[in-house]
Amino acid sequence: QVQLVESGGGLVQTGGSLSLSCAASGRTFSDLTMAWFRQAPGKDREFVATISRGGGRTYYGDSVKGRFIISRDNAKNTVYLQMSSLKPEDTAVYFCAANLGFQLYTEKWQYAYWGQGTQVTVSS
Repeated sequence: QVQLVESGGGLVQTGGSLSLSCAASGRTFSDLTMAWFRQAPGKDREFVATISRGGGRTYYGDSVKGRFIISRDNAKNTVYLQMSSLKPEDTAVYFCAANLGFQLYTEKWQYAYWGQGTQVTVSS
């Protein structure tokens, strides 16, 4: 069983930056493809970014491309999401997710393990 714990959420002004972390345990971290999703009130959970097991491949959702960066440190069992040029529409609960596959999936049903989420609020 994989446990995921997000941290780093908070309140930031429009145009600001924020960095999220997700610590994993219960499985060899380099066996896991990792991703970030987000869910705003009343909306479906949306794909944000994903990163391959070794960190060499990444893929982003269109709404965050060019503003967010996903990275990982396999020695620290942690995946990160660096968010910049934040907009009010980025306000959501951000979830970390993991999968044992090789592919970079973008659908929430393709991820077996989830964290509890961390709130990000961008004020206008």
